[in-house]
Amino acid sequence: MQHQVIFQPSGRRGKVEHGLTLLEAARELGVDIESVCGGVKVCGKCKVKIEEGFFEKFGIESYMSHLSALQEEEKEFLTEGEIADNYRLACCCEVLGDVLVFVPEESRGAKQVVLETGKERHFKLDPAVRKYYVEMAAATLEDHRGDYERLREALHEKYDLPADLEIDYHVLRDLPGVVREGQWKVTATVWNNREIIRVEPGLKETLIGLAVDIGTTTVAAYLCDLRTGEVLVVDSMMNPQVRYGEDVLSRITYSMMNDDGLEKMHKAIVEGLNTLAQRMTEKIGLSPADIADMTLVFNTAMQHIALCIDPKFLGRSPFAPGTKSSRNIKARDLGINICRAAMVHTLPVESGFVGPDNVAVLIAEEPYREKEKIRLVIDIGTNGEIDLGNEKRLLCTSCATGPALEGAQIKFGMRAAPGAIEKIRINPETLDVTYKVIGQEQWYPEIKKTEAKGICGSGIIDIMAQLFLSGVINKSGRFNMKIDHPRVRKGEDGKPEFVVAWAEETSIGKDITFTQGDVRAVQLAKAALYVGARYLMERLGVDKVDSVTLAGAFGSYIDRESAMVIGMFPDCALEDVVAVGNAAGDGAKLALLDVGKREEAAWIARQVEFVETAIEPDFQNRFAAAMALPHSTD
Repeated sequence: MQHQVIFQPSGRRGKVEHGLTLLEAARELGVDIESVCGGVKVCGKCKVKIEEGFFEKFGIESYMSHLSALQEEEKEFLTEGEIADNYRLACCCEVLGDVLVFVPEESRGAKQVVLETGKERHFKLDPAVRKYYVEMAAATLEDHRGDYERLREALHEKYDLPADLEIDYHVLRDLPGVVREGQWKVTATVWNNREIIRVEPGLKETLIGLAVDIGTTTVAAYLCDLRTGEVLVVDSMMNPQVRYGEDVLSRITYSMMNDDGLEKMHKAIVEGLNTLAQRMTEKIGLSPADIADMTLVFNTAMQHIALCIDPKFLGRSPFAPGTKSSRNIKARDLGINICRAAMVHTLPVESGFVGPDNVAVLIAEEPYREKEKIRLVIDIGTNGEIDLGNEKRLLCTSCATGPALEGAQIKFGMRAAPGAIEKIRINPETLDVTYKVIGQEQWYPEIKKTEAKGICGSGIIDIMAQLFLSGVINKSGRFNMKIDHPRVRKGEDGKPEFVVAWAEETSIGKDITFTQGDVRAVQLAKAALYVGARYLMERLGVDKVDSVTLAGAFGSYIDRESAMVIGMFPDCALEDVVAVGNAAGDGAKLALLDVGKREEAAWIARQVEFVETAIEPDFQNRFAAAMALPHSTD
């Protein structure tokens, strides 16, 4: 008997034999779970969380009862709270039924590599928070001013800050002790010249902020020095909400189908942000309480879930968001553990599913400053956003590309981590494969044992282009099964696949293949991007673009030629196709470091024109044509 096991956030899934442990199932499906002891139940590193309920997206019911009973060894490593929250040790529990398993960040074997080169951007350093050191006269019997009034007057006299400067309630509560600890010499952190959000004894110069791009699949974070503009730490993680659905619509559905669905997803992302804040500040010898300001960008659905706003109305016409304008929310109100009185600034929504992340791309790339040339900017992610135009007129649209290009829904897809195949070439005559793995300098076959585990986004686009150019798949994406070569074969499910790496080369002990299903998933994603771009071009009245900018977490690593070969975007001279890395993350950083960029974001969100492509009468026909490689007619 076999049972369906789905591992999130990797998206790996498959049928495994009744009675296998979750750790064995993970190894069989190519999921990297930390297991220092090798599965003999003595290290406690393989903690996983079992999600319960019916998951419509996957068509399974997952319950704790679908695993063997809790063992004594697990009680040594799991707290009572973790046991109550459905945590288990993967080495201890046997699979007795279908299960959806979430592997938390600390239990994942391969740590994500932030593939982020980006481009150098010039900006004005004008953060929302600043620090001011003052020396006040001590309180006396003759001077009855309150500590807050004394501080406010000192800041007004020395720095000309407003005489009616407010103070956060929690800061006020601790103020008497702090000013006396500092012997009336303190450093005040002030937000937007409006509110005192922190007071520290003595002279304190450290001033840091955190910019975060919450993608549907990946969360990228940037810890910045607000005095110099320097990026101190870059970190990322898989979005922990992936366990509730791989795309925005399945998460909206989850919130509608489960009474506590929104709360669960909100809590998951907040815990993720807190993990990042802790991890990043530790690296530079500080604590999350030192983070004085924060900016968040996300698509509209992720915005609603992160702010705990009911997203269900986004999923039905007319797709109106709960809020379109930028917001300033106290970190503590969201449960984010940074400076308690710090504000979290969220950029504005453009329209419907075109959210603050696209506004962030726009303020980073500034296509609205282009005089004559027509720029096409594509932010490649689970939800793809496309912008087209120049200073005269700017259009945008959103398309559901799905998570295939980021490695989810691909049989051996994975995120960009050591062991991921990132570049692939196929000899069209011999079908010999050469490939490069993250963490290895040399390509296969220069290095025989590559320790490959799977294929990440840039490698997925490469393999599609290479299979097409070498004739393994035809224009429609179908495999040519007349080819007599061991790499072209039928898989265990009887469907065609291509062997990218043989088992003896890998670290997972099995062949890494690219299947007919994988080809279809990539075709769906690339067709969505292409059709969206063409609709914008027609609406703008142009038949060609002057430049293409590829943005996205793995945008810097996409081979431009591979992307053009498969028809991800309309034709453009190759030298005018540029990859700029995570432009949404760059926009979040710019908004953190310069309040002027926040105002610019509010302005451009009102100027850009949204085009709804999915309701166009010929959408389905055009989408079908764009499924072909590179296109059936264009």
